[in-house]
Amino acid sequence: MIQIKRILYGTDFSELSRYALQYAAYLARQCQAQLHCIHVVDDSYQYWVAFDLTTVPAGPPVEELLSAAQKQLRTFLAKDDLQGLEVTTAVMHGKAFVEIIRYARENDINLIVMGTHGRTALRQVLMGNVADKVVRKSLCPVLTIRHPDHPFEMP
Repeated sequence: MIQIKRILYGTDFSELSRYALQYAAYLARQCQAQLHCIHVVDDSYQYWVAFDLTTVPAGPPVEELLSAAQKQLRTFLAKDDLQGLEVTTAVMHGKAFVEIIRYARENDINLIVMGTHGRTALRQVLMGNVADKVVRKSLCPVLTIRHPDHPFEMP
């Protein structure tokens, strides 16, 4: 029998991820599961203007970004009805798909819920897709949510 006791919800703070949160919260209620809500601060920001080994990374220090992301996560989650749910939050630094999978493994997550932008094949190759990588590499099931207003694009 399938038992879902821990659900992981990953957010990038977009409207699409807010829509996916509705699914995560609903499933957590139906399964009486813990809801783990996480955000990953992408580590690639450090390399945006790195010209050589002596270049100082652009932007604020990682600690500052993590602190700001933690506040943003609290604000983001406060806008939705999560009352009655056991909610755990975390903010990490690294490659988003790697950290999501690592968190799921370390916390014995039974289901991952996340939004997907449904990019075309070309944009996916050029930009990558966190949800796609999580689906392909995760050891547990992944539920991807597309926004209902997103038009279908033929590959």
